[in-house]
Amino acid sequence: MQAKKRYLLVLLSCAFLAYCYFGGYRLKSEGIAHFTEESLPTYVDTWKDQLYERDLEPAPHLRRTGNSYGVRKGSSNIVNQKCRMETCFDFTRCMKDFKVYVYPTADESTGEVPLTPSAVYQKVLDVISESRYYTPDPSQACLFVLAIDTLDRDNLSADYVRNVPSRLQRLKLWNGGRNHVVFNLYSGTWPDYSEDDLGFDTGEAILAKASMSVTSFRPGFDISIPLFHKNHPEKGGEPGFVSTNNFPINKKYLLAFKGKRYVHGIGSETRNSLYHLHNERDIVLVTTCRHGKSWKELKDERCDEDNTEYDRYEYEVLLHNSTLCLVPRGRRLGSFRFLEALQAGCIPVLLSNGWALPFSQVIDWNKAVIWADERLLLQVPETVRSIPATKLFSLRQQTQILWDKYFSSIEKIVFTTLEIIRERVPGEAVRDGRVWNTAPGGLVSLPKYTGAYPWAGSDPGRNFTALIYCQLGGNLTPTSSLYKLVRAVAKSKFAAAIVVLWTSEKAPPSRNRWPPGGPPLYILHQPGASQRFSPQPLVKTEAMLSLDEDTTLTTDEVDFAFSVWQHFPDRIVGYPARSHYWDDAKGTWGYTSKWTNDYSIVLTGAAFYHRYFNYLYTEWLSPLLLKTVEQSHNCEDILMNFLVSHVTRRPPIKVTQRKQYKEQPPPTGAPRSPWNDPDHFIQRQTCLNTFAAVFGYMPLLRSNTRLDPVLFKDPVSNLRKKYRQIERVGS
Repeated sequence: MQAKKRYLLVLLSCAFLAYCYFGGYRLKSEGIAHFTEESLPTYVDTWKDQLYERDLEPAPHLRRTGNSYGVRKGSSNIVNQKCRMETCFDFTRCMKDFKVYVYPTADESTGEVPLTPSAVYQKVLDVISESRYYTPDPSQACLFVLAIDTLDRDNLSADYVRNVPSRLQRLKLWNGGRNHVVFNLYSGTWPDYSEDDLGFDTGEAILAKASMSVTSFRPGFDISIPLFHKNHPEKGGEPGFVSTNNFPINKKYLLAFKGKRYVHGIGSETRNSLYHLHNERDIVLVTTCRHGKSWKELKDERCDEDNTEYDRYEYEVLLHNSTLCLVPRGRRLGSFRFLEALQAGCIPVLLSNGWALPFSQVIDWNKAVIWADERLLLQVPETVRSIPATKLFSLRQQTQILWDKYFSSIEKIVFTTLEIIRERVPGEAVRDGRVWNTAPGGLVSLPKYTGAYPWAGSDPGRNFTALIYCQLGGNLTPTSSLYKLVRAVAKSKFAAAIVVLWTSEKAPPSRNRWPPGGPPLYILHQPGASQRFSPQPLVKTEAMLSLDEDTTLTTDEVDFAFSVWQHFPDRIVGYPARSHYWDDAKGTWGYTSKWTNDYSIVLTGAAFYHRYFNYLYTEWLSPLLLKTVEQSHNCEDILMNFLVSHVTRRPPIKVTQRKQYKEQPPPTGAPRSPWNDPDHFIQRQTCLNTFAAVFGYMPLLRSNTRLDPVLFKDPVSNLRKKYRQIERVGS
């Protein structure tokens, strides 16, 4: 019996080996065994193909790496998508220009009662209507913004607008939402605060929404915006609270938070657990149940203890004395704490899983915030204690850049939203990440400009182009101030060209009347032109020397000012200085030409600046500002100072003290200079206040720095001085 069993086992073994041999040979011959790991499609590749078959697109956290995609840990892998720019946006409306149409608050054709938007939404509409984006003609518009207030879609709110679906259907231009952008701060209501509950169908409209989750966010289509307070400034905004060299890096508290916790409803889990991390020393995380009408009925056993601990700390003190600030989710994913922490320079520690951060399409948040996981709350102290001091310093400085450039006002939030959409339009230039994430930011770095930005750190060049603004139309003789000025500039070894912008109705002198020799001289006759800062194709250099026709400068003064500008290409560098001040008695800004210990304006009648500011002046400034200059025939030099100081947040630079830089009053019968007009000073003071109102703040910065040549006025031989003519003039 045992022998039969052994014999049967041997036969089965042989049969199995034969099957493996011949079966394996057949498989080899069919080539199946030749598959390698590289030839097999990844799961993500297969999933991505399925998405495109369903007219969807992968989420933004999938980044192409070779032939596969890297999935960020903790991200949602599948986003339920329907709209993309290619399928839900009409690009043909944007081919001429990127313009935005704002609906009127009342459509006379429907006979409806005019809508009254909330104060916050009115700010949104106002900043668009007063901007260069706005067009009153819907046929010229690329984007449309509703007059219907959609910011607060909590139906328990006083700002909730009812009957939105029927109102939308009556809009002739609605077109299912195509090419519309819908702004929203709050969605859903108590107790679940559903993110998708807006109370109306947005159709194909782009959502510019706060507290968006990565699962609801449509990559490349929607815009995630920050949650901001109702009193958030319309324009300008307060600066960040951190100076450039603010030490020590570590403040009194390492990590802090003070806010509500929710004993009922969504958003309760994370904040209810913060007391586990609170140690009263370097980590202060305090919450209160004391909010809402029924908090006493809903309170739990910890409420009394939490409320007592909560009252021990002042929120502002914690905010300004903490290195890092916890930003946990509230009822919704976003929180007011986010912008408050950014402004204070308190590095946000985000505790809100799945939140699509504001403007993440262009902002690299890795440089400004710390991510934490709500599911790993107890690991937060260890995480924040492991961050090196150099990293903390870098993160803190970046919070100030982002706050100042994109979040300090409603205007900046709205403009950033519009610029992100603009960059999606075919044919529009796109800024790279470095431009968006470094000062002065993407909003003032116009991508259509082909040259180097003045703050880019590139070579400013070794030559300049002089532009002389002539509006008096006086006679050109060897003794006239204009003749002397052209001759002095022409002798500079750095002058590449001289452009004379002749705006007088009188014809300019013939070419043989001008000083001979020197660099190329171009005379442009543009009668009545008031825009002296319009970009000139003849200007090929980065440096521009702006001059009035009656300015008196020597060649040495020109050369020295240019050498200073080469070290500060993002500033206005020149001779005549003015100052602004606040007049308490009148409650307005004052303008003075008196010599004081500081200055805030360097007039462009004799100053160097980067040619990019001409482009920015013409293409970027609000039409209201340009209209003010055009109507007054004055103040363009003040506006240029406003612009440069606003963009760079730096004051101008004055060189070599000069008591006189204008020619003396002309003789009887000669054209009168506007500088001698008694109304000239009054106009300029009015302009100063108008500009400050439109900017939303006063961008001019005072300085008491003056740069002089070495040995300028020292009692030594003049032969030892490099700029010998400077001491002889105006001393």
